[in-house]
Amino acid sequence: MALHSTTARFLRVPIVACSRWMSTGEAGSGSGMGGGTGGTIRDAGGAFGKREAALEEQYFRKLQHRQLEKIRCGIEEEVEFHRQHIQAHQDAIKRHHRIMDDLEMNIRNVEARDKLQR
Repeated sequence: MALHSTTARFLRVPIVACSRWMSTGEAGSGSGMGGGTGGTIRDAGGAFGKREAALEEQYFRKLQHRQLEKIRCGIEEEVEFHRQHIQAHQDAIKRHHRIMDDLEMNIRNVEARDKLQR
């Protein structure tokens, strides 16, 4: 037998309220107080638990900062690598244009010489 939509709505409300009550507290508040069980010091709660939670958060912030810095350095290296390749390609383009200009001049000289010989 299916539940009516109104019945399902009334059943959902106590579950949401219960989860809100259970998650009161902050990290390091102790086991059962929303602080979780991150270790024995955090289980005890109090000032040491909060300090431990703060140190843990600080560690992960520093770790994330180092990772982002490493990514940034890697991207900067790639940018420099591509700039060098761009410069090499621009030099090659200039060299090829000079060769093409020389060939054009040679073609004109040959055509002019052919006209004189006729």
